[in-house]
Amino acid sequence: MHERQVTCAAHGHMLTNSGVWSPDSRWIVYDTRSSPDGSVFDGTRIERVEVDTGRIELLYESRNGACCGVVTASPVDDRMVFILGPEQPTADWQYGPAHRQGALVRASQPGVIEPLDARDLVPPFTAGALRGGSHVHVYSPDGRLVSFTYEDAVLDGPPSAGVPHEKNLRGVGVSVCGKPVTVPRTHARNHDGTAFSVLVTQLTDEPTPGSDEISKAFEEAWIGTHGYLRPDGTRQRHALAFQGHVVVRDAASGELKTVSEVFVCDLPDDLDAMAAAGEGPLAGTPTCRPAPPRGVIQRRLTFTADRSHPGIDGPRHWLRSSPDGSRIVFLMRDDLGIVQLFTVSPNGGQPVQVTHDTWSVASSFSWSVDGRRIAYVADASVCVVDVASGASTRLTDRTIPVPPRPEACVFSPDGRRIAFMRSVPVPLPAGGPQSGDPAAAAHNQIFVVDVPV
Repeated sequence: MHERQVTCAAHGHMLTNSGVWSPDSRWIVYDTRSSPDGSVFDGTRIERVEVDTGRIELLYESRNGACCGVVTASPVDDRMVFILGPEQPTADWQYGPAHRQGALVRASQPGVIEPLDARDLVPPFTAGALRGGSHVHVYSPDGRLVSFTYEDAVLDGPPSAGVPHEKNLRGVGVSVCGKPVTVPRTHARNHDGTAFSVLVTQLTDEPTPGSDEISKAFEEAWIGTHGYLRPDGTRQRHALAFQGHVVVRDAASGELKTVSEVFVCDLPDDLDAMAAAGEGPLAGTPTCRPAPPRGVIQRRLTFTADRSHPGIDGPRHWLRSSPDGSRIVFLMRDDLGIVQLFTVSPNGGQPVQVTHDTWSVASSFSWSVDGRRIAYVADASVCVVDVASGASTRLTDRTIPVPPRPEACVFSPDGRRIAFMRSVPVPLPAGGPQSGDPAAAAHNQIFVVDVPV
């Protein structure tokens, strides 16, 4: 197998866990955060690299004290969406989960950005606008929608003046592109958006043990290139799989604990219906979270409390769907405690174990465009597993002390390559990634490896 380093500049290159390739598999988009795991949000540029030539293009550079990062590309055109932190940050409004937004840039118009989600922080709140911060924006396969996770600025913090309110809980939202939202200038941090944004997950402050109630929704994925088939043969066009925190009673100790399970949100076929209020106001109230639109159905898919290792487990990862929408892949420990890939149908049923390795899966993962293979990092190598047979193949040599990073392992749209990162000592030692002192100064660099036909 042949791996190749495609960036070499002496700064960070951070890949998102999906959506890093242009639709033609020619370019990889990234941000310039300095920390290897991306936890320090200090990047100021969105760039892309032409894989075959190494040519770099600057797409956007932040200004006025803002930082930017976590960029993903549209699968159908030249749009890209990323997190933008606050410009001219102040003591009471600095970057954080409730103080960020989505922004769009086009490869054909570098340097020109548009706000994705609108923000309105003063009641009465505007339907279609958010009251907080959006995070990890991912286009739907048809490019019409963008999913994100969200935290609320209005409810962030303890109740004021003794007025009780719902908690600020992380949830999953959707922006409907091409439906602009205008908000009043009643707050310095209010702004318009180019999409109509709503929260689609139903959250509960204190979930009832053993119920399907959740206190957190996160790490979502669009299901299928064209949705998925329901048991009756009809097609659900737009749906999101996500992790949800439920409360269960430990079978051995009897103590209550929180675990992650797989959930699904089915969205209305008519996207205009996303503007219709459901059981509560779309924009929320001063004491209540924004409520999902009418017609959104939330369902639980996995029930793992009785397993020897209950719940989704392993490194931080986003769920991923097979292109045909028939399987959702996630990480869970097998009976030996090894983190393996499992799948479950969006219609429910028992999870199916995919990998049977003697080492744990150590990264995020992605499906090939034909649905035959899943790429992931394990045992210091980039690997693929044949989903039908469960046979794993190592695509890169086992490289210690500079293994592939766990944050991203992403198939190209044409299925020919996988993009990943290594945190490479600077300058790169003559012996390649296996050489050098791991404690030396290092920057994430982007690599690709060819995938055998």
